[in-house]
Order: sequence, then structure tokens, then C-alpha cells
Amino acid sequence: MTATMPALPTPGPAPTRPVAAALDLVKVYGSDKTRVVALDHVTVEFGRGTFTAIMGPSGSGKSTLMHCLAGLDRITAGRVFLGDHELNALSDKELTRVRRDRVGFVFQAFNLLPTLTARQNIVLPLDLAGRKPDPTHFDQVVASLGLGDRLDHRPSELSGGQQQRVAIARALITKPDVIFADEPTGALDSKNGLALLAYLQACVRDLGQTIIMVTHDAKAAAHADRALVLFDGRIVDDIGRPSVESVNAALARLDA
Repeated sequence: MTATMPALPTPGPAPTRPVAAALDLVKVYGSDKTRVVALDHVTVEFGRGTFTAIMGPSGSGKSTLMHCLAGLDRITAGRVFLGDHELNALSDKELTRVRRDRVGFVFQAFNLLPTLTARQNIVLPLDLAGRKPDPTHFDQVVASLGLGDRLDHRPSELSGGQQQRVAIARALITKPDVIFADEPTGALDSKNGLALLAYLQACVRDLGQTIIMVTHDAKAAAHADRALVLFDGRIVDDIGRPSVESVNAALARLDA
């Protein structure tokens, strides 16, 4: 099922038609005395070929926003769009298909299958969908991530940084509309973390990929084109071309 995306306000840099959007999004957990409003009427959009960081203190709603945009959580009210698909209007089967074909995920835990080689882990989403990889696209992704000489190695034979790059390649291989990255540098040392962020920037710059990243790290957010700051389920700051200083200043305002 598809729906026409409404015209939304355009906070921050969104030079093209949005690849993902939320309109008056509400997400509530529990009821009565246990009721928690995780997202409180959030409206936001994400342009194609952009890199956005989502930040905020614990419990601010940043991970919930990512999960709702990715179709991992059903919303309580409002509307969520991925391209021309209105996610809250899809059946479970349709939603599963959209997630499989249009969304890539990179998590802090690499989630690689230990018995498979790097090559097999990368093409696993296509294997599950009964599709064959595009050789040109596969070679481009592998080359851009510097994995050409590691494809026949299993995860136990790869460094942490190499495993994370395999996870990124797996997310890219289906040519998704958007990649959601949940604290992708959290399990890496500073050197590999910086390298990973450079790879994500290259995915946006060279491959036209859209990336939405949840992070608590101002240095990581500074690699994005835009940083959203959440507090109590609402977007309270939208920073274009974020720097470590501008992000830290926005977070400090929350304490004040």
C-alpha cells in the first residue's frame, strides 16, 4: 500500500524529496500509571543523500524515533513515511517486505553469523529474499569499504573494525532507501570509530546513501550533515553542519 507524502515543514538541510518522514508522530508505552510518552508529536523529514545524527539524553526518545522511522515499532498516532510508503498503513507482511527491501541496519553489535564468510554475511539479506547480488554494486561496495582481501574470512578472523565494515556492506548491498545506524561506534576504539564514521560519510558522498544515526557522542555527530537533539520525546534543536562545540552547547542547554 502506498500513500502520497504530505508537504512537511523542512527543518535543517533537506535539498531533495524526503526519503523518510514523520508527521505529528506519537509513541506511547504502557497505560494509566505506567504510561510513558516516548515521542510527543514529532514532525521531521530526512532528505535523500544526507547524513543525520540523532542525539539526546537517555530516555529522550532518540532510539524510539529511529525504530518508528524504520518500521520496527508500531506508532501510537501520527504518520510515518518511507519513500512513498506510509508505514503505519501497511500490514505486517507488507511492512516486513518494505523493511527487507528499503531499509538497511547497522547496529553496535555487529550481528554477523560466525559460520559464514564475510562475503556470505554481506549477501545474506539478498539470499533471504531469493535475489542475486548485482556484481557491479557488490564490487563497488566492497571496494569502497576496503574489504576486497577479507571476503573469504569468517568474523573470528577479522578485526572489530573489519567486522563493522562487513556489517555496513551488508546494509548497503540491498540498495536501501535509508540506513539506520544505532550507536555504530559504541563497540569500537577511537581509531576504528573515526574510520567507520569516514566510511559512513563516503557512503553518503560517493553512493548517495541516506544515513540516520543514533549516537550519544558529539564527535560522532560532528561527522553528520545535521544533528537533531531530542528531549522528553520532542525535537528541541536542529543543527545544520554540526561541530563538537555546537552539539555540546545544545546538550548543555538541556541541563540548564
